[in-house]
Amino acid sequence: MGCSVGMKFILFFAVLFAAGSAHAQTESGSSVGAPAKLQWLEREFMMAAPGAPLGLDVMQVEVKRPGKHPLAILTHGTSADSTERATETPGKYLPQAIWFARRGFVVLVVIRRGYGRSSGEQDGKHGGCQRQGGGSFTEAGESSADDLRAAAKYGATLPEVDAGIIVSAGVSTGGFAQVALAANPPEGLKAAISFAGGRGGDGKENNCDLSAVISAFKHFGKKSRVPMLWVYSENDHWFPPEVARKFETAFREGGGIDQFVLAPPYREDGHGYYYNIAGWTPTVEEYLRAQNVLMETPLLPAPPVPEVPPPAGLNERGVAAFRNFLIMGPYKAFATNGSEAWGVSFGQIDQGLADKKALENCTKQLHGPEKCSIVAHTK
Repeated sequence: MGCSVGMKFILFFAVLFAAGSAHAQTESGSSVGAPAKLQWLEREFMMAAPGAPLGLDVMQVEVKRPGKHPLAILTHGTSADSTERATETPGKYLPQAIWFARRGFVVLVVIRRGYGRSSGEQDGKHGGCQRQGGGSFTEAGESSADDLRAAAKYGATLPEVDAGIIVSAGVSTGGFAQVALAANPPEGLKAAISFAGGRGGDGKENNCDLSAVISAFKHFGKKSRVPMLWVYSENDHWFPPEVARKFETAFREGGGIDQFVLAPPYREDGHGYYYNIAGWTPTVEEYLRAQNVLMETPLLPAPPVPEVPPPAGLNERGVAAFRNFLIMGPYKAFATNGSEAWGVSFGQIDQGLADKKALENCTKQLHGPEKCSIVAHTK
C-alpha cells in the first residue's frame, strides 16, 4: 500500500493494519511492552437507526484482540456552513478514534442524522437557532442523543464489546449531545465527555438565544446522574468561558455532576481544542481512570506508518504531518510548494474536496509567487 512521492496510493475504507510502530504525530505515549502483531480494524458502514431511513454513517475503529472490551462513542459538531454540514464524515475524527482504540476501546464514530451521508432530519431542525415550526434546544439535544443511543444499542451486539462499560464524547453540538445523553443514558454509560459543548453560538462570542440554551442545560441537569467531563478553552469564540460557566451553573443547579476544565488558549479559536489531542490527553486519561473505565496500560501499538518517503523540502513539522497523513483514511490529499509550505486534508466526502482543502491549507502558508500542488492522495 506504499507509493513514491507524486504517485497515488490506496487506502481502503475497511483496512486491517498489522500494528507495531509509533504514532507520535497523533499523540504522545509509549507502547513498550504492548503485544506485537495485533491488527487494526477500520470499517465504515451505514448503521440502522430510528429516524434514519438509509442509516447513519459510522466508522468502527479498534485493535483486534480476544475478549470483550469497553465501547467508546464519538460524535461531531455543527458547522455554520451548510456545505460543511453536508460533507461531514467519520473519517475526520480518526485521530480521536485511534486515541481511544489504543486505550482498549472499541470505537464507533457517529455522523448524526442529516449530516454528511447520514439520512434523516438534522437535530437543529428539531430545535435550536434554525428550528422550524417551534421546538427547543432541549429537543435538539434529545434528537442528537437518540443517534448516540442507537450506536450504543448497535455496539452492544458486537461480540468484542463489553456493553456494561460505555464512554461517549463529542465536540460543540456533539458535546451538548453528551449532556442530553447523560440525562437519559443507555445502560452501561459510565462517563460522558463534552468538548466545548453548547448550541446557538455564532463564532463571534454571541448566542442566538442564550437564556434558552441555559434553560436546556438546567433541564438536562435535573435528570443527569452520569459523571461528566466538560472541557472548554480560554479563547473559545463560540462559547467563551463566561458563557460556559453559565452552562455549568445551570446544569449543577438542576443536579448534574460535572468536572469543569478550562484549557489554555488554542490557536486562533479554542473551539477547536478537541483537535489538540496531546493537550487534552492528561486530563481525559485522569478522568477516565477516576471513573474506572481506562483499562489499557501501556498503550496498544499505534497503526504502522507505510514506508513512503516524504516530499522533498519539508521541514520537521511538515515531515511529521506527512507521516500522520499516511495513516489517515480516504478521501485525503497532501500538497506542498516543494519547500516548507504544505497542506493536508483527510476524511473528506470525495477526492475533489480533499484535493481542494489540501491546496487551500498549503496556500495559506505561502508568502511569495510560489504555488502548491498535490503530491499524494487517495486513488
